[in-house]
Amino acid sequence: MAKRVITVPGALPGVPYSPAIKAGNYIFVSGQVGHVDSDGNKLVGVEAQTKRVLENMKRVLEAAGASMDDVIKTTVFLTRAEDFPKMNEVYRTCFTKDLPARSTVIVAALARPEMVVEIEGIAYRA
Repeated sequence: MAKRVITVPGALPGVPYSPAIKAGNYIFVSGQVGHVDSDGNKLVGVEAQTKRVLENMKRVLEAAGASMDDVIKTTVFLTRAEDFPKMNEVYRTCFTKDLPARSTVIVAALARPEMVVEIEGIAYRA
């Protein structure tokens, strides 16, 4: 099975991971964060960050020739359990048809203290 690195314009240079890897019909999207907008302005709160995370995931999937409708599994990492309902409200706006399987994990911290949510995903595009 051939694999291909998926790149997106504006991705952080020099980080030791790929935004996604396409292996056969599967696309494995690295954890996406959303603590800043496209202009570098800080985003505060789980709603704003979840929206940005999912926009980032959509961009990565489009670079791989897929869409959010192709996502079959996600893993959500939250730093605060009380943010779960607010994250869910935003999440539902991006996954409206055939909801992907999902795990949600409450973690002590993410890579940077201002990050409150991270989402990774697996898509299938035949």
